[in-house]
Amino acid sequence: MKITPQSIDALAIQAVKKRKEHAVFFKQISGKDQRKIDEAFHSLHEQVFAEVDCLDCGNCCKSLGPRITDADIHRISSAQKMKPSEFTGKFLLLDEDNDYVFKQMPCPFLGEDNFCQIYETRPRACREYPHTDRRRMHQILDITLKNASTCPAVFEIIERLRSAGL
Repeated sequence: MKITPQSIDALAIQAVKKRKEHAVFFKQISGKDQRKIDEAFHSLHEQVFAEVDCLDCGNCCKSLGPRITDADIHRISSAQKMKPSEFTGKFLLLDEDNDYVFKQMPCPFLGEDNFCQIYETRPRACREYPHTDRRRMHQILDITLKNASTCPAVFEIIERLRSAGL
């Protein structure tokens, strides 16, 4: 699946159009066997991410502000040879939930080629995104629904789940 700027724009429109359908589908499967839900998501996660190159997209890094934990701050600042306070002052701010997030988006560490300049030490939220390979997927279906409008792979996973008749 080749991702282009046009397909990313189209994704946002498609996700809005299908949001109700996806929400109804998630409501239907939320009462099913949790292991089957996990297995289906994990299997499709592997299939779809074998077809998708995130470097063609980078939409998550361009539009989502991950929560930055204290552990992230220490790990990244150490790798950048900065004091945690210097890193925090230069790159982060506290949001309305009192969580650290990047001051600006796109991510200040996203290169023009969509490569992450701090990939090895990136925040935990970035490492785990888009969460479609997590255990207990039934607990994060609301996040998955939101992520479908940002990540083409998540949207595709949901569409394939629906087609498979989980």
